[in-house]
Amino acid sequence: MLYLVATPIGNLADISFRAVDTLKKCDYILCEDTRHSHILLDHYGIQTSLKSFHRFNEVSAEDAIIVDLKEGKSIALISDAGTPLISDPGHKIVMRCQNDGIAITAIPGPCAVIEALILSGFPAEQFQFIGFLPKKEKELQMTLSQALFYPGTTIAYESPHRIEETLKQIACIAPERKLSLARELTKIHEEILRGTSVELLEHFKKNPLRGELVLLISPSAKNIFLEHFSLQELVEMFQKDLQLTKTEAIKLAAQMRHLSKREVYKHFIQD
Repeated sequence: MLYLVATPIGNLADISFRAVDTLKKCDYILCEDTRHSHILLDHYGIQTSLKSFHRFNEVSAEDAIIVDLKEGKSIALISDAGTPLISDPGHKIVMRCQNDGIAITAIPGPCAVIEALILSGFPAEQFQFIGFLPKKEKELQMTLSQALFYPGTTIAYESPHRIEETLKQIACIAPERKLSLARELTKIHEEILRGTSVELLEHFKKNPLRGELVLLISPSAKNIFLEHFSLQELVEMFQKDLQLTKTEAIKLAAQMRHLSKREVYKHFIQD
């Protein structure tokens, strides 16, 4: 059986008895960084061997893992921190197990996404996680534009080196939108910051950011009415409110209406 085991995101005490017991009983443990994972294993006296499993060797290691699982071995999969597969390797091996009829189970535990959400003060009834934000400016702009029209809370990972540029993009699109930044969750210097992008940028001039970050964007009230807009009205609104070119606005409208860009372009040509 393949065990997907959640591990601490900072504080080593945040691990379940079941997780420790599972890691001790498995034949071996798949992890991103053996040196990093040894810290956790040594802390709990877990002597199970570690095998490197990361995005660079995931495909090449897959066949051997499947053979071991079919032979009856118990294998655990962990990430460097938190719940496996959340912006970490593992999706392909899980899909392979499902297709081959190999049993899988998950040992629940810490997850930075959920931790940041419940600490943000934003609504948790409806939310989306969009992983790491794009590095390229245009891709970042489009991703943020969609997030800012989402009717629930949006959660993303961002690095301290790029958060300033991300906040500047949000300031251009929606300067009044409330944001939350969760930093160093469960660690000694844990910090939850709230405010608009402009307020947070001002704060960072005096307090440079360090550590892992989770960015949360509060829900959009406008999205409630978007379904009543025609494509023409939607594109015009995106051009005006988000300062997008017509081409960019059409692309965004297509994504939000789950249409191809060709269909939306065709609509404008016919008009």
